[in-house]
Amino acid sequence: MKLAVWSGPRNLSTAMMYAFANRADFTAVDEPFYAAYLEKTGLAHPMRNEILASQPTDPAQVVEALTRGQSDETTHHYQKHMAQHMIPGMPRDWIETVTNVFLIRHPARVVASFTAKYDDPTLADIGFVQQVELYEQLAARGQSAVVIDSADIRQSPENALRALCAEVGLAFDPAMLAWDMGPKPCDGAWAPHWYGSVHASTGFAGAEGPLPKLSGPAAALAEAAMPYYETLSAVALRP
Repeated sequence: MKLAVWSGPRNLSTAMMYAFANRADFTAVDEPFYAAYLEKTGLAHPMRNEILASQPTDPAQVVEALTRGQSDETTHHYQKHMAQHMIPGMPRDWIETVTNVFLIRHPARVVASFTAKYDDPTLADIGFVQQVELYEQLAARGQSAVVIDSADIRQSPENALRALCAEVGLAFDPAMLAWDMGPKPCDGAWAPHWYGSVHASTGFAGAEGPLPKLSGPAAALAEAAMPYYETLSAVALRP
């Protein structure tokens, strides 16, 4: 199985990658379109030069790597994707050949966390629009995709991951619930800037508290993202 999991930034995506990579039957790849995205947009993201040097900048090469047969002994391949990387000009047809999951999080939480590490983000930077576009692309082809809310995973990791595995046709593995502290072989080159909290973890954090209070541009950004979040939340798996 090639399992493509689409989220935006600050959305439990790295912890989910660690959970699946901790299974003996999975390998994992971290945001394989990141360098291509930076090359096409020219954005000055943290660690830009390191990212460009670490991955192919030709999206066709990325697609070929994501869709070809595996040469190792593992059975499955976990692909952690940022939906916002799927800008115009990025190939999207290939997603119809893999198993797709959409990982969502309330926009207020995403915006509060992302703006702490990235200045002046726009709606295009946080992935909600692109998640809906990709989901609707699959729906138009008659293909199903699973939507799961990160809040449900944090509320009850085992129940949520059991439900997710069942939906995509996998057996649940308890190894998904805990991992060793520190960096992982699957980490992207940008990990030193973004992954401090998850490197300090050994499993999923507990349930989140009240929504953060936002104001000004941050509040406006979260409000703009809400209709897209609500579209996917309406069809989300409820473990």
